Amino acid sequence: MDIKEFLRGALTAPEKGDTVEYFNLKARVSGNVLTNAQRNIPSPGYTYEADVTKFWEEFQNLKKNCGYHLTFNTVMMRVLAEGLKAAPRLNAHLEYNHTASCGRLIVKKHINVAMPVVLESGETFPINVRNIEDKSLKEIAEQIDDLMYRLSVTNFDSVMFDTISQRMVGFVLKGKIWSSFRQITTGYFGKYKVGRIRDLFKPVERHEDSLGINEVNEGTVCLTNWGPLYKEMNGLVTYTPLLYPQVFLMAVGNMRDKEEAFRNEKGEVDLKAKKVLPITLIFDHRIGGFNDVMPFLRKIDEIFANPEILREW
Repeated sequence: MDIKEFLRGALTAPEKGDTVEYFNLKARVSGNVLTNAQRNIPSPGYTYEADVTKFWEEFQNLKKNCGYHLTFNTVMMRVLAEGLKAAPRLNAHLEYNHTASCGRLIVKKHINVAMPVVLESGETFPINVRNIEDKSLKEIAEQIDDLMYRLSVTNFDSVMFDTISQRMVGFVLKGKIWSSFRQITTGYFGKYKVGRIRDLFKPVERHEDSLGINEVNEGTVCLTNWGPLYKEMNGLVTYTPLLYPQVFLMAVGNMRDKEEAFRNEKGEVDLKAKKVLPITLIFDHRIGGFNDVMPFLRKIDEIFANPEILREW
């Protein structure tokens, strides 16, 4: 082993034939958010399988007769909103000072749901469905359709640059000047750069319907739905990081049929089929404990047990 090979192994450097992919602008933004989450948020999770047999039937009937584009994801977003109204402390941002061991919880007035969507390229991109606390299913569905259209005409680098600029200002105002300086310089100099200084002075072409910062930021809560991404998925979402500074996330898996044993009227063991929906709830333990999540659970259990409420939404 020569010295070059020794040093390459020590640095875990790429070898000949390896493919190296540097983070693009989008990956830098999401990587920063997720790293902050892992470093800063002590978050437990709770996963359960909800019996949605009757709820699914009610949704299918509503979808056929509602007269607008309705998806199950839209319905689950309204379920999330109803649960948050019963447990408002979950719809919040948390600011915490590690040095002083103190912080504050900012319970948000509006429910703004960050929802990852899949682009044609196969990448995921977050959109922020805003102010849904008092909106009907039809209004939420129309808002999502509008966001998807606007996403299709958006210059991603442009909106990501705006987002990064806003966050850099926030870091500076919070005293994180060195961190801001490092992120800015590595963005335009060196092998990790994602842009050129001269591009800052070039006019950027933007469609008039392009998404803005408010439609791509973290929102107040996150709904992630892995089910449609891989319909054959037969497992549970066990953990996914919170989007800092959020304190709550609901992850929905793939609905599936499941047989359950029960005793019939004759006292004999029998089987019945039901539809189950795996739901995982991730929360920041610093806001309190599982008692803060229980009102949310009670509310969505009530909804699944009484699916006719969909007709009122």
